[in-house]
Amino acid sequence: MRMAKTIRGGELCAIARTVDVLKDPWSFLILREALSGVTRFADFRANLGIATDVLTERLNTLVEAGVLRREEYREEGSRTRAAYQLTPAGAELKLVIAALQQWGDAHLPVDCGPTILRKHRTTGGPIEVAFVDARGRRVKDEDATFERTAAYPS
Repeated sequence: MRMAKTIRGGELCAIARTVDVLKDPWSFLILREALSGVTRFADFRANLGIATDVLTERLNTLVEAGVLRREEYREEGSRTRAAYQLTPAGAELKLVIAALQQWGDAHLPVDCGPTILRKHRTTGGPIEVAFVDARGRRVKDEDATFERTAAYPS
């Protein structure tokens, strides 16, 4: 019998549910790698320097949450292995990762400069993560509010 899972912050809160999936730094770094095209376990492990058991656990969590999809592949002369592809839901986390990177570059800069530049695919120009309204117009951060609804946990 599976035990009910308790989500810190309450299961009604979308932020709490998201944090429950992406609960540690490794999950964010795995996503960074996946968004850069990494799909193979060995490549995740080598790029991140993460322990095998920790990587296995984090990948399984991301698969269970529908962020990654496990697909088998086999190279000639080798055993079957798993590749991890972003699902559409996982690909949508690009915005979250970009926002974290943008904040880190602004508030926790390093002397060598950013390790990743966010650019428009067609023009090559720089892009930023920002709030936009229903008409696609940028909204200043100070004008974006978070309003509680009747569903907010009390």
